[in-house]
Amino acid sequence: MSQIRITDPGVVTSTGDRVRAYIELTKPRIIELLLITTVPAMVVAAQGWPGLGLVLATLVGGTLSAAGANTLNQVLDRDIDRLMRRTAGRPLPTDRVEPGRALAFGVTLGLGGFLWLWATTNLLAGILSTVGLLFYVLIYTMWLKRTSVQNIVIGGAAGAVPPLVGWAAVTGSLALPAWIMFAVIFYWTPPHFWTLSLRYRDDYAAAGVPMLPVVVGVAATLEHIVRYSLLVSGVSLMLYAVGVVGVVYLIVAAALGVALVMAAFRLRRRPAEAMRFFGWTNLYLAGVFLAMAADVLLSR
Repeated sequence: MSQIRITDPGVVTSTGDRVRAYIELTKPRIIELLLITTVPAMVVAAQGWPGLGLVLATLVGGTLSAAGANTLNQVLDRDIDRLMRRTAGRPLPTDRVEPGRALAFGVTLGLGGFLWLWATTNLLAGILSTVGLLFYVLIYTMWLKRTSVQNIVIGGAAGAVPPLVGWAAVTGSLALPAWIMFAVIFYWTPPHFWTLSLRYRDDYAAAGVPMLPVVVGVAATLEHIVRYSLLVSGVSLMLYAVGVVGVVYLIVAAALGVALVMAAFRLRRRPAEAMRFFGWTNLYLAGVFLAMAADVLLSR
């Protein structure tokens, strides 16, 4: 199997280059979406605005933990990242950051996130954030990603932790609504990432990663995307059923769910539009969580 190498390794020649390389290790675009799910969970938990100080403290801690998890993921995946065109330009495959330094950076970020949340919010929030990091690194990256076609399904639990952290930061405990938010992200993750894996199916095949389209084919993957889109749309409505949000959320979540399912059916007919559906899944998740926060704040 031949390796895909970048002809210009992008050697770091300045402090600015070095800083950009380390920032790139943290995958900031992924962190943005995760944090969008944290603040609404805090608003629902507080049944109002929980206070700017607490929100900022929680976001800082969550950012550190997520950045640490993403960095450690790239340390462990640097061998297969070299084989995929989508990831071959990352800092480790291009030798812009040494693996040992990236490892130390990731561990420091993760530990910093735990200590920060413990000091500024509470111990439960710090533990939950760290559990999410460890699950992502140890269970998903080190085990499931390379061995199971269910890698994204089970591994999605890691990305579903931020609402739990936000809820715990406000209340010091967990409750059913927090777990429903967890479930929304958990069931949203497979169709979101399976769509990406449709686009980069050849990459995953070249790297030997058993993503669903590689193992079962495109048609079966599209059916799974439709089913999970239906599932996450239904699960999102459970938040209204437990009484923590009102009719504004119900209407918006239902409308977004219908649109998501329609987009999934469209994707089944037109697989070439995978990245269009991928973008829609981002909008769907952001819309559902922003709707729950808006519902609570508008009802006060």
